[in-house]
Amino acid sequence: MARTSLRTRRDLATLGDHVRAWRKIHGLTAQLVADRAGITRTTLRAIETGTGTVSLENTFAVLRVLGVADAVVGATDPLTTEMGRFHAERALPQRVRVPS
Repeated sequence: MARTSLRTRRDLATLGDHVRAWRKIHGLTAQLVADRAGITRTTLRAIETGTGTVSLENTFAVLRVLGVADAVVGATDPLTTEMGRFHAERALPQRVRVPS
């Protein structure tokens, strides 16, 4: 099994801090968020502490409850960056031909 890099562990911890902050901004208890997301309080704790052992599906269930799932998905859209748009334009065909 591959070891988790230090950078990934830091990113998971930061994401967990952000999830916890969003929960508190909304004034929601951990149990309420867990219930609404259909997960256990232990799983929510793992997300909020950034242990990296939870599924992406559970993480997105929590993000959806907190109202930030769309923003997270949007942040990964390559067309929102200059580099992504540059590479997408290069991949487009120069001409479009009528199908025969």
